[in-house]
Amino acid sequence: MFAPDALSDDKFLCGKLQLLQPIRGYRAATDPVLLAAACPAAIGQRVLDIGCGAGAAALCLGWRVPGLILTGLEVQPDYADLARRNGHRNRIDLTVHEGDLREMPKELRTEFDHVITNPPYYPPAGTPSPVAGRAIAMQVDLSLAAWVEACVRRLAAGGYLTLICGADGLPDVLQGMGQKMGAISVLPLAPRDGQPARRVIIQAQKGRKSPFRLLPPFVLHKGQSHDGDRESYTPSADLVLRQGAPIFGLLR
Repeated sequence: MFAPDALSDDKFLCGKLQLLQPIRGYRAATDPVLLAAACPAAIGQRVLDIGCGAGAAALCLGWRVPGLILTGLEVQPDYADLARRNGHRNRIDLTVHEGDLREMPKELRTEFDHVITNPPYYPPAGTPSPVAGRAIAMQVDLSLAAWVEACVRRLAAGGYLTLICGADGLPDVLQGMGQKMGAISVLPLAPRDGQPARRVIIQAQKGRKSPFRLLPPFVLHKGQSHDGDRESYTPSADLVLRQGAPIFGLLR
């Protein structure tokens, strides 16, 4: 487990959550906050966060929607321990299981109303991080399509899969969804107005046959270039990243 001096105590949602994270290793930034903001969970529903890390996405969602039954799966025991601690210290119930999604713990071989996930970005052929925890979180010897297939298996009929990944991962995500998922919506996340999307949020519903939707880009920053202003979020991005607003509710 992480030693106390190996951890930072970080604010999320403008201080509404305080999360312990490793100083060296995988550290959550905006992705889990955006992921949580995209999940349409309602009070009393069951949510599984696959690859939950230190719990950022699940806990951001639990802050916005009280009364959820939140469960996490994390392959790294030290991160799983942090997720449990972070849930306790923020007074949000989060049950975290240690294990690999390829050999799902028996407690999770059931059906959930929602699965959320922020899959590893990079294939194993890339240069791994020298920090083991970050390397495992960012790279995995499993295709993105196979990761998505494992998520789909955990969904009840009518359940929602919501994920965030690099824009170049979209074809693999769609492949992994296969014929079981419909009502697919893709939300490009553009760094600035007029710039290509680097990440996408993808949401789909199990067993539904509604048409595919490519939504207008959600722009994160004002202006055309970074000028060192830490307050550069667009008004919509500010509502999501600092206030915890649901992202799809802000789209026009």
